[in-house]
Amino acid sequence: MPRGKKKPERKAKKPTLMGERQLGRVLVTGASAGIGAELAREFAKHGHHLVLVARSEDKLMALAGELNAAHDTDALVIAADLSLPEGPKSVVETLQEHGVEIDILVNNAGIIDVGPFADTDAEKFQQMVSLNIAALTAFTSYLLPHMLERRFGRILNVASLAAFQPIPSMAVYAASKAYVLSLTESLSEELRGTGVRVTALCPGLTDTNMVAEVKAASETAQSMPSFLISDPKQVAAQAYRATMSGQTILVPGLPNQVAAAWAQVNPRWLVRTVTGFWARQADWMKAK
Repeated sequence: MPRGKKKPERKAKKPTLMGERQLGRVLVTGASAGIGAELAREFAKHGHHLVLVARSEDKLMALAGELNAAHDTDALVIAADLSLPEGPKSVVETLQEHGVEIDILVNNAGIIDVGPFADTDAEKFQQMVSLNIAALTAFTSYLLPHMLERRFGRILNVASLAAFQPIPSMAVYAASKAYVLSLTESLSEELRGTGVRVTALCPGLTDTNMVAEVKAASETAQSMPSFLISDPKQVAAQAYRATMSGQTILVPGLPNQVAAAWAQVNPRWLVRTVTGFWARQADWMKAK
């Protein structure tokens, strides 16, 4: 491009607009808000091209436009409901159709529900299991073979501090995140020496819409000290470094690290008793 000529503004793209094979892309699920959006910004800042996946096409397009303009990167958009059985497969088929290959997978999409187990609809639990567990597993299964073939790949699975202990009133959510942590640790060891590394991000309370839902369910939670609530930008920055360096488990923040360590060294009966007391203090176990 001639010196001094203004570079044209890059626009958000969809896969249907691209014709050439792209390499080195990062796929981020649940990219429309919260930690997912901050992870997308962090990868873009470091020069990675992106595929952004979530249900809201409008939010994804807005984020893609921001990233394309700010970081001179290509951020492609695929709107999909990943809680549906066909969701992950449809995304992968779209990528294959347009020759897009993924070298870094960020499994971030997830939902939470707070309240007594018996008062929650089975459909809500099914949606949570489908999104937090099934979609994450499916994307990993679909995309891992390409990484192994190239002998390079990174998979970042967003778990939670809840993965380290049972949490009454968040039983299914905590169980789903325990699955994510266990899967990550298993794959990390299974893939040793292959060039593919798997990382579990286990954030505590983070200033996102998901935590807003938790606070809405409890007046006690609303008065939680600010130092216990992490900045999603800082969480994303730490997660990027951990992912690229191949760290297996990342628990951001000293209070969260202490909590995770405490849960691992103490007897299970004590851990569940303490988390039960905490849940009762937060009024999360009251009927909805």
